[in-house]
Amino acid sequence: MSTFVFAFLILSVSVFSMSVRLVMGPTVPDRVVALDTMNTFVVAMMIILGAVYDSIVMVDIAIVYAALSFVGTLFIARYIEGGF
Repeated sequence: MSTFVFAFLILSVSVFSMSVRLVMGPTVPDRVVALDTMNTFVVAMMIILGAVYDSIVMVDIAIVYAALSFVGTLFIARYIEGGF
């Protein structure tokens, strides 16, 4: 269990550093990449919590969240590119 806690803490620090990049990013694509990376870390954290609490539902929610995050990133990238 301590391994899961250590991994969760490392991911929490990573999410915090990505939130700093999200706020202070010099360009919009940097902010989009930071947001996508944060979403990936949140999915990993949800899977770790699912393993700790032995909850299959948490893993299912993480899969749905990852799919919606991917689609959201695609829409944001297309908007930035001027495709709408």
